[in-house]
Amino acid sequence: MRLATLKRLALLAIPLAVAAAAAGYGGALWLGHDFRAPGPAPSALRIQVEPGTTVRTVLGRLASVGALNHPRLTEVYLRLHGRRFSIKAGEYEVPAHASAADIVALLAAGRVVLEQLTIVEGTTFDDFRRALESDPQVRSTLRGKSDAEVMAAIGHGGEDPEGRFFPDTYRFASGTSDVELLKLAYDKMQRVLAAAWAGRLADLPLRTPYDALILASIIEKETGLAAERPLVAGVFIGRLRKGMRLQADPTVIYGMGASYDGQIRARDLVTDTPYNTYTRTGLPPTPIALPSRGSILAAVRPQETGALYFVATGEGGHRFSATLEEHDEAVQHYLARLRAQEPPTGRHGGAPARTGSARTAGSSAPTTGSPATTDRDPPAVGR
Repeated sequence: MRLATLKRLALLAIPLAVAAAAAGYGGALWLGHDFRAPGPAPSALRIQVEPGTTVRTVLGRLASVGALNHPRLTEVYLRLHGRRFSIKAGEYEVPAHASAADIVALLAAGRVVLEQLTIVEGTTFDDFRRALESDPQVRSTLRGKSDAEVMAAIGHGGEDPEGRFFPDTYRFASGTSDVELLKLAYDKMQRVLAAAWAGRLADLPLRTPYDALILASIIEKETGLAAERPLVAGVFIGRLRKGMRLQADPTVIYGMGASYDGQIRARDLVTDTPYNTYTRTGLPPTPIALPSRGSILAAVRPQETGALYFVATGEGGHRFSATLEEHDEAVQHYLARLRAQEPPTGRHGGAPARTGSARTAGSSAPTTGSPATTDRDPPAVGR
């Protein structure tokens, strides 16, 4: 009797087990179908994920903004399939009608929306700092810090920051700190500079990669034409070889600091600062800007033609001269062109001597005791 009952119960258990298995299989199929079905979001939307946010929290937030139908079932599906991952902080963009599977793949891969910050070639470290501080997507940690404190924060304490950061377009996740971006730009400049220095020409009057960086920054400010950079570099290298002063307007401007109002006056050229290459020989103590790759390459691979002077042509480029007489002629040609384009202006004591647009290096008329002039009469030095 007892044996017969056990057999009967066993026969009943078989279909129940089959039914349970079928139900489980059906449930798994249903979960899989729901996991891959198009989502409810009618249009793309963005969600910000803070550091340390859990998968459950993110799924719940996606459901609350209408991007996901069943956050708990999605979590169950992930557990059943052994899918465990942490979510990278940042902003994510969920496409319209993205399935739960699409969303999970997006989160697991950490495909955050990348913001963009462009640092223009020839700008200064101060400009870089202002760009970082004004970008709402950059997490500011250095506001109010001195330059020395900033360099210490990125692991390069004791270094002057000017010129040490590569000007480029940087893509980053929202919430990236200013320290991280500064490190990125610093490291890239070191790589670019090291590669250029390794390929430098022999017998340059540059002792270190830092010397090349300083010269590159002057080249960057002297010309915006890529084809002219090696020629401008050749002029400065030639002057360094001969012990001549560089006489580069941009160095004077940099040394003037906040007092520069857009114009260089005759008195500025004879007012000594550590950066005034009209009053001091050799390179200035630091770079004066963030130089481009092209200017760095020009500094270590200059095109030496024998030219020691250059002046603007008035057509966007420069005329290069090997002798002072040739340079005087080029200067007069430049001035005549300007006078032909605009009516003459009167001269007054203390009027501007010139702006950086004149781009002269080593012109000829005396500066000491000469009247201040406009760009039509750039003061001359280098006799």
